[in-house]
Amino acid sequence: MVLYNVTIGIDKDAEKEWLSWMKNKHIPAVMETGMFLEYKIFKVLSHEDEEQSVSYSVQYFAQTVDKVVEYLNNHAPKLVEEHRARYKDKHVAFRTLLEEV
Repeated sequence: MVLYNVTIGIDKDAEKEWLSWMKNKHIPAVMETGMFLEYKIFKVLSHEDEEQSVSYSVQYFAQTVDKVVEYLNNHAPKLVEEHRARYKDKHVAFRTLLEEV
């Protein structure tokens, strides 16, 4: 099993709309590619209320690294650009690929 993790920091003023968009549009589009078996989304807990953003971990589970590579090469560019354009100055993201041991 392979985990493709996307950690996103989103401005608090966009959080509610972003989370709804992720759950109703973006994540379903990622899952429709057929490259992942399941997903989970977690809010990163923080004790600093004065921060201007909140973070989420979106976890996509694939059977093999090849499935993730296929996703990254053939599907991700369009979906990532869609997210970037919609939340241009409201987010930061980084991605991690992990293998179950």
